Amino acid sequence: MKAITTAILTALLALSAPAAAQRSDKAPRRVYCWEEGGRKICGDALPASAVDAPRTEFNAATGLPRAEVGRAPSAEERAAAARAAREAAEAADAEAAARRRDLAMVESYATEADLERAYGERITLIEESVKTSRMGVANLRASLLNLLRQAADLELRQQPVRKPLADSILSQHADLLRQQAILEQQLDERRHLGQDLRDALERYRALKRTAQAD
Repeated sequence: MKAITTAILTALLALSAPAAAQRSDKAPRRVYCWEEGGRKICGDALPASAVDAPRTEFNAATGLPRAEVGRAPSAEERAAAARAAREAAEAADAEAAARRRDLAMVESYATEADLERAYGERITLIEESVKTSRMGVANLRASLLNLLRQAADLELRQQPVRKPLADSILSQHADLLRQQAILEQQLDERRHLGQDLRDALERYRALKRTAQAD
């Protein structure tokens, strides 16, 4: 590879033109120009150090630029692009799945009343689950308080809290936390069901109008 400065690029192109003309049956040669160390360098081949650098490619036969090649992306940029592509694909899959659910909804419920009835059944079920969870939380809390009182009485009498009692307290506390988390999830689902029904009705009506128009 013979690297040259921009000042004699014209001469290189002129010298390259006859050879390119003699091989008209082959792809035209290229001349590359890139920056290196603050200087513009041109040559008929790319060194390894310039492969990933931004450059301009010229047609050696005509001297006209034929392509602008940007710098190669960094590993971080490639990872970000792959992540963005993956997220876009996941979003497209989610949108397609939502569309299929909406179509299934229209096919499953003949009228809005049928759809409202189905949501009403879901609301009833979740409300019953909330009642059960609240009772479970109350029972676990009462049992834990009883265990804590036993431990406190022992300490007041300056007696040790034996391992079985300490383990029971820890286990009961963990069970209470789990039941409280379940209850919170159920309450959150119940809070959203009303809005979910309104959204479903809106989509149902829009799809019905589209089907009737077709």
